[in-house]
Amino acid sequence: RPHGWNGEEESRHPRPWPNGSGAPRRWDRGPRTVARMDHALLAPTSGDVWVALSPVELPLEAASQWVVRPDCGATVVFTGTARDHAEGRPDVRRLEYEAYEEQALRRLEAVASEVRHRWPTIGRVALLHRTGVVDIAAAAVVVAVSAPHRSEAFEAARFAIDELKSTVPIWKRESWAGGESWGLEAQHLADVGTQRRDVAR
Repeated sequence: RPHGWNGEEESRHPRPWPNGSGAPRRWDRGPRTVARMDHALLAPTSGDVWVALSPVELPLEAASQWVVRPDCGATVVFTGTARDHAEGRPDVRRLEYEAYEEQALRRLEAVASEVRHRWPTIGRVALLHRTGVVDIAAAAVVVAVSAPHRSEAFEAARFAIDELKSTVPIWKRESWAGGESWGLEAQHLADVGTQRRDVAR
């Protein structure tokens, strides 16, 4: 709270602004609307893997730019956004993601390692996921991959998002017109690299 603020006394006898305008003080006008900074969402300055969980807006443009390398002629960026409906759940108004963060970060690292193992020519891999409340149409997950050629980039990005969805402990809670509950896609988590996928090599 501001220095010298006395809640009860101040509410009864508000002090005028220095300019005598009588305008409401900053702390009487509700929370300040500013963008929050999460250091996990700052692009790495070294290495070729970027994984992060964050309660704030994902940096789509930064991820797209970060995966670019001089030796890679293709980049693929997948963005999963919050939609306004699910099967049997019209008018979804809000999504909320909860993660077992320590294990989720380890699994994201494992997914990135598996991608690089299966496609050794891959340049960079970024796997970023939101936690907390996500507005409809906002990005919930970003997968970005670079490779020398488009075929490897497309295949690796598809594998990465599918593997993330089936192996990383992140759960989705939906709020809609009829109530709220965990997402319909909840399932038993598999170990990274154990699922048979058509694009896997």
